[in-house]
Amino acid sequence: MDQPSLNIEHDAANHRFCASLQGFEACLMYRLNGDEVDLYHTYVPEVFRGRGIAEKLCKTAFEYAKAHGMTVIPSCSYISDAYLKRHPEYETLTKRGGPPSDPIVSG
Repeated sequence: MDQPSLNIEHDAANHRFCASLQGFEACLMYRLNGDEVDLYHTYVPEVFRGRGIAEKLCKTAFEYAKAHGMTVIPSCSYISDAYLKRHPEYETLTKRGGPPSDPIVSG
């Protein structure tokens, strides 16, 4: 299903990439740590899912990271489990593994 071009804004003050969708908002949130950008959450309102909006948000974030020489930490499960499988060209920008930033202790 094709749709009109999506206007994605980089809200640097709030560390997110967002698109306005007829009164709703789709966002990809991130954290910065030096030259690393942790893409930790992608959200698209349910009524707009399945239209490629999350994919466009991710592309914008990866292109931003690439243009600024940043390393991407794909913490968001959508990005690590789905987006990067369809877009292996961005895998070289990513950093995976290593100690988690927020370790969870189970017992």
